[in-house]
Amino acid sequence: MVASADLLRVEDLAISFAIMGGAIHAVKRANLRILPGKVTALVGESGSGKSVIGQAIMGILPRSARARGRILFSDPESPGETADILQMPPDGREIRGIRGRRIGKIFQEPMTSLSPLHTIGNQVGEVLKIHTTLSAEECRERTEGMLALVGFPNPRRAYDMYPFELSGGLRQRAMIAMALICHPALLIADEPTTALDVTIQAQILLLLRELQANLNMAMLLITHDLGVVANVADEVVVIYHGEIMEAGPVDAIFRRPTHPYLKGLMAAVPHFDMKPGERLKALREVPVNVENLLGKKKPKKGTDVLLSVRNLTKSFSIRQSDWSFGEVATVRAVDCVSFDIRRGECLGLVGESGSGKTTVSKLLMRAVTPDQGSVVFNDSDSPIDVLSATGSALRKLRTKIQMVFQDPVSSLSPRMTVQNILSEPLEIHGRGDAQTRLASVSALMRAIGLDQHFVNRYPHSFSGGQRQRIGIARALALGPDLLICDEPVSALDVSVQAQILNLLKDLQKELGLTYLFISHNLAVVDYMADRIAVMCGGRIVELAPREALMGNPIHPYTRALLAAIPFPDLDRPLDLGMLRKNGASDTATWGPQFRDDGEEGVLAHTDIGDGHFLLARRSADAKELLPC
Repeated sequence: MVASADLLRVEDLAISFAIMGGAIHAVKRANLRILPGKVTALVGESGSGKSVIGQAIMGILPRSARARGRILFSDPESPGETADILQMPPDGREIRGIRGRRIGKIFQEPMTSLSPLHTIGNQVGEVLKIHTTLSAEECRERTEGMLALVGFPNPRRAYDMYPFELSGGLRQRAMIAMALICHPALLIADEPTTALDVTIQAQILLLLRELQANLNMAMLLITHDLGVVANVADEVVVIYHGEIMEAGPVDAIFRRPTHPYLKGLMAAVPHFDMKPGERLKALREVPVNVENLLGKKKPKKGTDVLLSVRNLTKSFSIRQSDWSFGEVATVRAVDCVSFDIRRGECLGLVGESGSGKTTVSKLLMRAVTPDQGSVVFNDSDSPIDVLSATGSALRKLRTKIQMVFQDPVSSLSPRMTVQNILSEPLEIHGRGDAQTRLASVSALMRAIGLDQHFVNRYPHSFSGGQRQRIGIARALALGPDLLICDEPVSALDVSVQAQILNLLKDLQKELGLTYLFISHNLAVVDYMADRIAVMCGGRIVELAPREALMGNPIHPYTRALLAAIPFPDLDRPLDLGMLRKNGASDTATWGPQFRDDGEEGVLAHTDIGDGHFLLARRSADAKELLPC
């Protein structure tokens, strides 16, 4: 029998998947409990079995799965009764009465979890139609009420909108509304904030905390982010390769960790207290060997500035209505952006989703044409005008600037082997013959710490961290001077993230590389960057050396970004009461000296000393930098 104190108890749960040549044991005799009204965090790396346990509790394991053990659910609606979810037929009436009504789930990626063909109201209201006898009018009323509860500014309008019309944060709120519409006793949140930037993540965490308390609901939070765990969880369960390593109250887990795996996870998280030169402690280090790599020991000639960007501007036209006859509006995605990247340095570019960071990277790579501005690449031979280069100049430029993309799954062709992927840049630019290209591929594999026997494998057979290393190797194939890294670790868990960040640092040191490192995570940028530029609404609002920006942020937007970062430290909790519901970019909360509201006094970049630049109103004694 289940103790009355437990809402759900997992006992000796073992889950395996049948594959060619044997079976994969994803979960091995796992035991955990979830208390009523409490948040239990299930923590571990990708592939540790977290999501499989969540699927088992929901009764949605794939047909190839074999599960043994017990999952005992004590529904508060049926006092004294206990149901074993594993014994229920996966499509039977009993499990369908629990799934979606008494146990709700938020999935990791809202865009792929929501139907693109149905409105938000249809999808949220469908749960009520399945589990209740409410009329259509009552369903709409309750759905709009739930959309308001989860933070939609205009629930009536949102009801008739499609997922593609919503931002990432609002899509996640729609998923939360769908999971909570029937007021379940247990909510399973599977990586609910992984795809979101820090300010939206903080808003979602605040929302979940408030809803969990107001509805007296238990929550199983599946995550790899220890900062999120420290700010939300009451109990913590640590899982590794399908086995529970450690479990207990959050205070005991964080203050007195005993298992080496948990200590390793904590050491892999970048934090603001790291000393200069201190490295992240990855659970599995990546050996770096660049001895025979193309581009090593390049001479550093010419000016100290490698890339000079001036007044870069790009606008996009959008239609105001759903169909083709609506009015056209213009959105300025990049607004008079200027910065320099010095040789051998890492310039961090941070900001919320939609701030214009990725658009800047596309403009620098010539994937998008700007409306105005200039970009000059100071090659060791002669400067190259990036925006007007053609023919052989453009071809040469392509070898000098390369990009590491955010998503290693979609940026690598599933139809090409690793050897084809790494040799393709060499073939395109006519570097060497087949034999020398094969030697270059071997050198690239050694440089990223992958076994050379893997060259004939396809991307799907690698883990997320290994795929990202392959993406880095492809970017290094032509021996570039500048790497543009667009959110290269945002899709990775903390232990793999530490591997990739250390690898990038080692490659920078060994090859003399220069980085433009784009991210929404200031803790990651703090570890990687020498200087940091902060973007908001298409403009750089603050630019400073790393120590100055982190130690003395001045712009309200920068301060809001820093305040939204969850620390894996119980003594430094998020101030959830101070978080802005409209995000860090809500200019209404900024002082008049930082707000562009059409009043007298134009915003301009001013130098406040020691290379610290700020977008603020022009003052008589301020030294201007690149006014727009």
